[in-house]
Amino acid sequence: MGSTRKRIALFLPTLAGGGVERGMVSLAQGFAERGYSVDLVLSKAEGPYLSKVPRKVRLVDLRASRVLTSLPGLVRYLKQTRPAVMLSAAEHTNVVALWARRLSKVPTRVIVNVCTTVSQNFQRTSLIRERCLPFFAYCFYPWADEIVAVSYGVADDLSRFIGLSRQRIRVIYDPVVTPSLLSLAHAPLDHSWFSPENSPVILGVGRLTVEKDFPTLVRAFACIRARRPVRLVILGEGRERSRIELLIRELGVDSDVSLPGFVANPYAYMARAAVFVLSSIWEGLPGVVIEAMACGTPVVCTNCPSGPAEILENGKYGRLVPTENVDALAEAISSTLDTRSNPEFLRQRASVFTVENSLDQYLKLFRV
Repeated sequence: MGSTRKRIALFLPTLAGGGVERGMVSLAQGFAERGYSVDLVLSKAEGPYLSKVPRKVRLVDLRASRVLTSLPGLVRYLKQTRPAVMLSAAEHTNVVALWARRLSKVPTRVIVNVCTTVSQNFQRTSLIRERCLPFFAYCFYPWADEIVAVSYGVADDLSRFIGLSRQRIRVIYDPVVTPSLLSLAHAPLDHSWFSPENSPVILGVGRLTVEKDFPTLVRAFACIRARRPVRLVILGEGRERSRIELLIRELGVDSDVSLPGFVANPYAYMARAAVFVLSSIWEGLPGVVIEAMACGTPVVCTNCPSGPAEILENGKYGRLVPTENVDALAEAISSTLDTRSNPEFLRQRASVFTVENSLDQYLKLFRV
């Protein structure tokens, strides 16, 4: 048990509906259950996961319009509260956390978590602020007490791309599999497509953003749908929704595709899907793949940087295909639909990525 006098802070922009936010809430709950005082510090307290913050965790709202403008508030928080350690996640947030510790002149240990493949973000964005991030990481990440990557692929990429010593980067997998996941997987699901007598359902889950590349999944689905009865459900919300909806109409598959948006319990969908598909161009460690495996659902993934090959052990636990390849994805999905799966085999692999494993490794790093 940790001492209640030891305070752990977790710093995020918001609690938007993504894997990073879900993971940080799980860590906050886990640290609190082990007896630590925990603050979840947000640039702005908004997002669907606010309702998931446990009562034992103190929510600190810096009331800023963006991450950068939360710097003064974070400095004040550090001076007043002086937590033993602060964990931040996501690139902009990490830089602000390091600046705040330097300006506040407190002895708080700062751990930065790198959760995406930095080189891919740089190469595929036209936003100036995004293209500046590798430079900021090169300049300021050395200020961190510890640098954590969510996968070995992310760690290797970060080291190569910004010239950081690989020995400085530790790998801790995200806290994906929670004690409540299986109970939520068996919760009732109010969606008629998932009844046993209906056509099999292909499932995708994630923010509707460019890097998730759902258009490739939609095109692959259209190829499969031309040959057999099947349906597609994509859970998530994002700025690419209108583009995806237009493509669905153009391909003439709108009667067999459903985009329900963000849902509080995706596990009930995962447990009932015939196959889960990740179509991303790049990732860090795609937790949705692990969650689907924990539900016993077969998976098909693009072999994108980084994470899928690590999770699936280079194809041992599910098919891997090249990114942005419609034909290869369609073939892999069809083959998976035609192959009898072993749910327990998948669950066993998913058990590596539990909250308890992540908590143990972070607490060793925190030295609290």
